[in-house]
Amino acid sequence: MANTNAPFGFRQYSGTGSAPTYEQIPVTIAYNATNIFFGDPVEPDANGYVIQGDGTTAAAGIAGIFVGCQYLSVSQKRTVWSNYWPGSDVASSQTVTGYIINDPNAKFLVQTGSTAATQSTVNLNIGYVTGSGNTANGISAAYVDVTTADTTATLPFRVVGLVTQPPGSAGTEAGAYNYVVVAFNNVTTKNQTGI
Repeated sequence: MANTNAPFGFRQYSGTGSAPTYEQIPVTIAYNATNIFFGDPVEPDANGYVIQGDGTTAAAGIAGIFVGCQYLSVSQKRTVWSNYWPGSDVASSQTVTGYIINDPNAKFLVQTGSTAATQSTVNLNIGYVTGSGNTANGISAAYVDVTTADTTATLPFRVVGLVTQPPGSAGTEAGAYNYVVVAFNNVTTKNQTGI
């Protein structure tokens, strides 16, 4: 059975913390109209905030993987805890606290695009595509782009393994849309380049 094209972003696979919070840290999200979905890579901006990553190779690296936020909702008149940032519904004077995973030892499960990862992709660095997340459930549509797999040091992730077990489960078949395990390659906690 072929793999299904159903990207879900970067899902925590392992790390030095423990479930369910692993190593989440609070950050401040830039006030803007860009959604950030659960499992999206986020980037630092020049003002000290984080924004949804755009998949390009940033010299300073990505900030981490977004796993939720809290904000004072204008429409609901209360603090909302959400697995995604809808990009609005707060007064411009309010701050939005996001939670990210940026532990340099963390590993993530992620789907590939129409170009499959093979054993020769393991240990290469790789870029990603943000995709269009699902506003109904807040889940990311990000996936890794195997066509970018290379030795380029500034690519944000490194492929550390293919998912092949248990046989027949989603993403384990060879071919397009298979699953890989990635680690951070160019994340701000490992990078010495400032913003």
